[in-house]
Amino acid sequence: MTKTNINLKTLLSLPNFYIATLSHDEKKLAYYYDKTGRIELYVMDLATRTSKQVSNGEFPKVLRSGFIWDRDNISILFTKDKDGNEQNDIYKFNTETSELTELHISPTSQEYIVDTSENGEWISFMSNKNGQMNVFMMRTDGSDVKQLTATDNPSTGGTFSPDMKYLSFNTNEEGDMRNSDIYLLELETGNVERLVQIKVGSKESFGGWSKDGNYIYFTTDVKGNNQAGVYNMNSREYRLYGDGTFNISAVKMTTDNSKLICMINKDASVYPVIFDVETSEMEDLDFPAGISAGGQLMEDRYLFLTVNMPTSPSSLVMFDIIEKSSDILLAPDTGDIDITLITDAEHIWYKSLDGTAIPAIVYKPRDFDTSKKYPGLVLPHGGPTGQYFMTFSLSAQIFTDLGYVLIFPNVRGSTGYGAEFRDACIKDWGGKDHEDWIAARQYLIDNMAADPDRIGIIGGSYGGYATLWAMTNSPDLWAAGIANVPISHIKNLYDKQMDHFKYYVRQQMGDPENDKELWEERSPLNYAENIKAPLLLIHGENDPRCPVTESTNFVDKLEKIGKKSGKDGDFEFIKYDDIGHGGHTDINFRIREFTAMIDFFQRRL
Repeated sequence: MTKTNINLKTLLSLPNFYIATLSHDEKKLAYYYDKTGRIELYVMDLATRTSKQVSNGEFPKVLRSGFIWDRDNISILFTKDKDGNEQNDIYKFNTETSELTELHISPTSQEYIVDTSENGEWISFMSNKNGQMNVFMMRTDGSDVKQLTATDNPSTGGTFSPDMKYLSFNTNEEGDMRNSDIYLLELETGNVERLVQIKVGSKESFGGWSKDGNYIYFTTDVKGNNQAGVYNMNSREYRLYGDGTFNISAVKMTTDNSKLICMINKDASVYPVIFDVETSEMEDLDFPAGISAGGQLMEDRYLFLTVNMPTSPSSLVMFDIIEKSSDILLAPDTGDIDITLITDAEHIWYKSLDGTAIPAIVYKPRDFDTSKKYPGLVLPHGGPTGQYFMTFSLSAQIFTDLGYVLIFPNVRGSTGYGAEFRDACIKDWGGKDHEDWIAARQYLIDNMAADPDRIGIIGGSYGGYATLWAMTNSPDLWAAGIANVPISHIKNLYDKQMDHFKYYVRQQMGDPENDKELWEERSPLNYAENIKAPLLLIHGENDPRCPVTESTNFVDKLEKIGKKSGKDGDFEFIKYDDIGHGGHTDINFRIREFTAMIDFFQRRL
């Protein structure tokens, strides 16, 4: 095995914080932090900048949903599942006494907390307890549960208006499955009205209410790239912000309704911009390449952001939008790692097989030498409507330290580059995106000194589908592959899905009956006999998104056609009984899984 400069266990054990959330009185920040070895809840007093761990094992090891503050500014409302099964239950945790209260336990359904009413009496949440994902509310003690929406397609959101007259949510009542509109439910009467539909087929996503309730802010892709929007509840008119060149999303409005804080997604970096609501003038703030995400705003002046860059894990920054200055509240903890050994990323564009320009992020080893030949990895992302960003990547740091060249392609079907690009692979999984993965491999050969005989492919979820599809449909190109929680057969996947996930599959690949032949044609399980290179499958037994049968069926097919398992065989299979759809926020699991993946590629490439 290649000797590394960075201690891999130390790298994989780097602590991270997640979901920094401002209390309603703007005096405290709560956040998850795993510096003890597992995720715990911490609370920072913003006056003194001191933080305290307030939990001891009550919160989830693997994050699948967030948390919110109760209106008492003492308790945290959150959800937790069991071993990754995503059947989330709702809890309340008192940050002063550490008392944990069960609010809504529903072991066979999935819940997500959304909002609390300003009077502190109600909680809104999403649940699929009656089939499709819909919006519910209950009292803050867990009593008086009410279902508010009953739509055939998923309803998401559920934010109370400041006066508790309305609740906003998103759903789709059109035949075009790309469509998403914003609705208002009048809480007293139950009347529902579609508030914002710019055109059929566009996605309008609710952002939030202004503090006085006179406006809502939202995001729309009506012109291709996302634009921010403001809807006037009195005049019933809307206004859009941004010219549509890059994706812009609305995240917060100042108390006087004069400024709209947004996030711009540009060349796989995300950072805040500010619009003047009256003039539409945009102030472009100067942020480094990476992700500067958030939207918590204190005193209409201080913006709390999680700043993550390719060469640095996340830091928590308080950014003064008036003085344009930053104050670091939580610095990244890199332990005893020599940060000069961390490799930087580059955002590039390459040509696919049909000439389409495809964005990607690439990494080279330290002391890269074009006279040498390097093993290479193509890393398809999940989704398929996901996106790679210019962030600190454990995969990139591990494998460049081992001497690999890497490309993280944002192939057609990815978000971040406009609606047409995002929708390019609808009813075409394994089509244009497959061409883009093949071209990414060629980019490594032509531009990054990759050895054509030592290029592997690795991905999780839809990226796992990509691995199986590529290894069965362009088998001569890949020297090895890892499929993590993959999809192997679309109809089998669909049949085991929750209703809101079924909706997403139909949105992507059509109808299970009308498009039955297409689903069979684009399922890697039907081409398992084509595999020529070593394959590692990894799956969590409790995965509800891509059930473990997606891997076990593929293993069964390989064995049936005479392929041999084991470290010297044609394929290897690792099944984890304590994990669902991945679990990289659990440090112990992260070490287990990465160790297995590193070992596989070091032996096979």
